[in-house]
Amino acid sequence: MSLRATSRLADVSINTVTKLLLDTGKACQIFHDKTVHSLTSERVQLDEIWSFVYSKESNVSEGKENEAGDVWTWVGIDADSKIVVSWYVGDRDALSANTIVSDIKSRLVNRARLTKDGLKTYIDAVKNSFGKDIDFAQLKKIYESDYTKGAKKYAQRNECHYSRGDFVGVEIKRVSGNPDVKHVSTSYIERQNLTMCTHMHGFTRLTNSVSKKIENHCHAIALHFVHYNFCKVHKTLRGTPAMQVGLTKEPISIEDIVRLADKY
Repeated sequence: MSLRATSRLADVSINTVTKLLLDTGKACQIFHDKTVHSLTSERVQLDEIWSFVYSKESNVSEGKENEAGDVWTWVGIDADSKIVVSWYVGDRDALSANTIVSDIKSRLVNRARLTKDGLKTYIDAVKNSFGKDIDFAQLKKIYESDYTKGAKKYAQRNECHYSRGDFVGVEIKRVSGNPDVKHVSTSYIERQNLTMCTHMHGFTRLTNSVSKKIENHCHAIALHFVHYNFCKVHKTLRGTPAMQVGLTKEPISIEDIVRLADKY
């Protein structure tokens, strides 16, 4: 739900809603940094998901190059407990890859098995942070062309505008260590991408609920992940991801999240 829709629903000023997002978003980031650490995650999956602020990159007006355009949210999730270990909002570049991998490293206390898709920037990022103390593999999904299916071409482009083509297979590449091929997967992080799209309207296709400022975008993401880790009961876990790793004994409430703004 957008900020303006929330203000109409609660019958309050949009400035009130925006300030609440600002305060709770900052508090959620601090809370996550102080709470989610010393994890013993054995399997971590990483991915990045696209969104945009103010306008898409191709429509950014002159003078707003540093304030608007495409934004990538990098996420690392524990495949067993489903807890989101780390996230980072930035560009799809080596700096962002190094930042999130380094942050994940700082939150783990054991050797982990890491899986990522075929993005090459992760190779150096993992090497820089983990060295040889990691079992790292890349899984690349192979699709037929978006515009052809064998020798047959689609009649109209819009029929496959959001399609990646038919799934053909996967290619697994061992990068470092000794990753277990049976556990080389990106299924859970891709499911987390779907959760983000359903919980935050700004990530859905053809949306008009777009953050006008990068700060608000980041605060909304922090709020989402703290709610996901600490409030939302995961059906297969029968508890929250935070409970699963022993960070809390019971789910926290929305009211508890709002109170974080006073604490931090």
